[in-house]
Amino acid sequence: MTLADLAAARRTHKEFGSGPVERETLVDLLAVARFAPTHHMTEPWRFRVLGPQTLAELKACAGDSEAKKLDRAPTLVLASAVLSADLVQDEEDVCAAAAAIMLVLLAATERGIATYWRTPAVLRTARGREAAGIPSGERFLGLLHFGAPAREPNARERHDVSEYVTFLP
Repeated sequence: MTLADLAAARRTHKEFGSGPVERETLVDLLAVARFAPTHHMTEPWRFRVLGPQTLAELKACAGDSEAKKLDRAPTLVLASAVLSADLVQDEEDVCAAAAAIMLVLLAATERGIATYWRTPAVLRTARGREAAGIPSGERFLGLLHFGAPAREPNARERHDVSEYVTFLP
């Protein structure tokens, strides 16, 4: 499968099977992040796999509606980027961490693992950040859901390349 095929096959899943992703498999997926481009080799991405205690604390901070969404997938991984307090470096590091996340999602797709990249509001609150162990020097980028696909979502229509590419003189 080419990279273009893999990218086209990736879907946002909102329904998952009940079994968690095995620890070894998860480590293999997250190891792919290290190949993301990173200015000055800062490798700013951080991943925290939520265990049952952390998930319970996070759900307590989230409220009923959001807590239900945290139960969608059997495996949840919080993704963040370490910040340096230098605005230019931080911008580059956030982009590098986002690229690392995408590589992880593609690696999961290649293995037939369903994923969902969410940004729940609870993880932008002081209580949610504390429950998930996000230090003040990191920016929350997403909560990644992993699991067996319960069903295959339909492909969504995408813009043609001519809509977003301009060749300058």
